[in-house]
Amino acid sequence: MPKDLKENICEAKVFEHVYNTYSKDVHDFLYYKYGSQFNPKDKTQEAFIKLWDNCKKVTLSKAKSFLFTVANNMVLNDIKHRKVVLNHQKLTPQSHTNETPEFILEQEQFYQRYTKVLANLSDEQRVAFLLNKAEGKKHSEIAEILGVTQKVVEYRIYSAFSILKKELEGFKLK
Repeated sequence: MPKDLKENICEAKVFEHVYNTYSKDVHDFLYYKYGSQFNPKDKTQEAFIKLWDNCKKVTLSKAKSFLFTVANNMVLNDIKHRKVVLNHQKLTPQSHTNETPEFILEQEQFYQRYTKVLANLSDEQRVAFLLNKAEGKKHSEIAEILGVTQKVVEYRIYSAFSILKKELEGFKLK
């Protein structure tokens, strides 16, 4: 098949020709350079997928260098990722905390009281409050979700907040 600059890689026959011409070379290049532990077959296939995705941007004359560069970069990225994973595995997790057992107990008790007070709120108050404070949604977003006005949402949130504040001493939110 002649390598005419007018040939478009996006055409199935041209792409097939490029695949048949370069796939073994790309695979062998990756295998000889990095070995089998980096899956040269997969990286070769991924390189051809990238070529297909960018077929309008890559000319036929640049296809070979594109494939080799992309495949090589994929393996290098994989190597970098493995180094990060290994470094992360070397870090030992902290097996102790600076929190006293009393603090942990108080925290658990507060959480139990908090969930009890939340359960006693009306459904409307609880839903509006949790959408705002737990999920970080704005009042206008909550109003749209619930199909009510923004003022109603604000009232529900602030009334829930008042009940929580009254029932739980030291309850504060940002």
